[in-house]
Amino acid sequence: MATSSIPVDLRNPGQVFACLGLMEAAEILIGPASGGFVWQGQETHVRFTLTAPGGDDPVLTVLQFLAQAEAVALAPAGSDLAAKEPGVRTQTALPPGTYPCPLPETPSALPALLTGPGGDIPLSSWADGSHIGRDNMKFWAGAGGYSGAALTRDALDLVRPLGGDGLPVIAADPFAFARPQSSSFRFDWRRDYIPLDVGFSPNDHGDVRMVGYPLVELLAAIGLQHARPLRLNKLLYRYGAWGAPLPTLFARAMLGLSNPGFPIRTFTMKLGWPGQEGQARCITDALEDTKP
Repeated sequence: MATSSIPVDLRNPGQVFACLGLMEAAEILIGPASGGFVWQGQETHVRFTLTAPGGDDPVLTVLQFLAQAEAVALAPAGSDLAAKEPGVRTQTALPPGTYPCPLPETPSALPALLTGPGGDIPLSSWADGSHIGRDNMKFWAGAGGYSGAALTRDALDLVRPLGGDGLPVIAADPFAFARPQSSSFRFDWRRDYIPLDVGFSPNDHGDVRMVGYPLVELLAAIGLQHARPLRLNKLLYRYGAWGAPLPTLFARAMLGLSNPGFPIRTFTMKLGWPGQEGQARCITDALEDTKP
């Protein structure tokens, strides 16, 4: 068994989701994984440990996969839907009958698949909804119907040049990896803003380039494949951070605040409307819930 330890900010929801994403990816690429947060007192800048079979650093193994993976749009057998963005390939889900959601109405809603050496990792949270009673947590909108598969491709393009000697350094603190990023899933609030709050819109200034965190975005999307924080309303969610090493199956439940008796801390995530109400949402704050 090998264990990785990385720094995490519990008040950054995307980073917490991304920790679960590391576990989900390790399950597929390596084997049964376990992970948990390590803290002292009420500190929120903590460590996350990930353990998986074998002798290789599991976080590094996941990053190596991402640096080589391709993002494809996933269509059901017999469908004529296909990704419309240039360079995004569409693949038919096999075997028939295994499609993760009802047939999307538009190409932009197609699920995505990360395919690369060692396995395939599905991304379909934005295709969830009332048919299974689970919030899809789709925070992005607009952009001419830009698809989740294209957002995944764009994030991978920022990660792909890291292959080789640079990855071990980044694996020690993957959530600090930053690059200019024009669009994202909006899971990392360090990139987002509400123009009214900041006093101007960077979109109106061609010399302003927003810096994003593509590894957080990708891994958070993976982490939401089988888990969700608790939705209170459209602009409020609550999520949990668990204080003991747990198998991935239990960690999914802990993120959504199903507590089977393990140490847990809970946080409320607040969102706002960066543009027109009812369209895109962005995270504005996350505060720890006070204990009675």
